[in-house]
Amino acid sequence: MKESYVGPIAVVAFLCLTGAAGGVDAETAPAQYLWPVQVPYEAPPGNQDAPDVSVPPNTNPLSPEELSRAEALLPLLEGKQEFWAMGEFVHLGESSVPVLVKALTLPSPRVRYNAIETLSMMKGVSGVPALLGTAKDVNEIPRVREHALRVAIRLNPSLVPEAIEVMAADLNPSVRKAAAFEARYVRHKAVIPVLISIITDDERFVALSALHSLWILTRHETEFHDWETSTKQDRAVWVSEWVEWWNDNQQVFEIPEPPRPKRKS
Repeated sequence: MKESYVGPIAVVAFLCLTGAAGGVDAETAPAQYLWPVQVPYEAPPGNQDAPDVSVPPNTNPLSPEELSRAEALLPLLEGKQEFWAMGEFVHLGESSVPVLVKALTLPSPRVRYNAIETLSMMKGVSGVPALLGTAKDVNEIPRVREHALRVAIRLNPSLVPEAIEVMAADLNPSVRKAAAFEARYVRHKAVIPVLISIITDDERFVALSALHSLWILTRHETEFHDWETSTKQDRAVWVSEWVEWWNDNQQVFEIPEPPRPKRKS
């Protein structure tokens, strides 16, 4: 039997007739009788600026009620509600910094650490002196000291060189490494001789952190040395090159501007 071709117009006509007669509908019609129809495209509405519903941080001095509320939040900086408590301090604003400074003396390391993090979140610049006191405190645990140094540098690096010097001479090598590493973000000439002095550190990871910070801050190129596999004796010899350079240039040296990121083409 010879097959015959039925075009789309005939199919549509068939569907109209059978549909009108109740014989075929879109849900029960065989697949070969259905014909796709393109729906006109409607572009979505243009972007509309969403209203700002955020609550700005407080900029006024705390009232007695707010002060009591802030002090009541201190124990909550540890536990299931710690993130909520940190957010409450951020909302109270920099006026609550004196309360957070109190937290730096509380027994719980977690509370002290979260108080430092909260100062970072609210950009509590007035708390930097207290942060530096924590960073220099030999009785504080290294993790808290290191975090206090990092946050202080982000908030006001100009106040940090003394803390870098103190921490670079600490008995704990992880504290010395933190000082050597974070010094690269302190664009102040006072950290250069401190970094040079710890290139000969007993711990190689401390010495290499100091060296990398020196390269970043000064961009000074020395003779090639295999610092990665060096001994303390090797570094003691090589450090003389840095000492000589600094003695010759410290009066005129200015820390160069950091390189700008390359624009993507």
